[in-house]
Amino acid sequence: QVQLVESGGGLVQAGGSLRLSCAASGRTFSNYATGWFRQAPGKEREFVAVINWTGSSTYYTESVKGRFTISRDNAKNEVYLQMNTLKPEDTAVYYCAAGYLPSIATAPKYWGQGTQVTVSS
Repeated sequence: QVQLVESGGGLVQAGGSLRLSCAASGRTFSNYATGWFRQAPGKEREFVAVINWTGSSTYYTESVKGRFTISRDNAKNEVYLQMNTLKPEDTAVYYCAAGYLPSIATAPKYWGQGTQVTVSS
């Protein structure tokens, strides 16, 4: 069992940066790929980024490539999402997730509770 708790969300102006963190509990956290998803008001939850269990491979949705960076520290049981050059359309609740590749992109095994990110124009 893996429990995920996100933090780091908030209000930021367009062009600014935020760093989201996800703290994981559970001895087997390092066995899982981890990812970030987001859900904007009135929209379905969408995939943002994923990193494999070693941290050696990452994948991003097109709209955040070059602006967002996913990373992880297995020694600390944490996953991060560095978000730069934020845009108003990045406003959403961001969720941390864990699971197996490749199914994590559509059906993660574990979810966090989410953290709100609001980008003002």
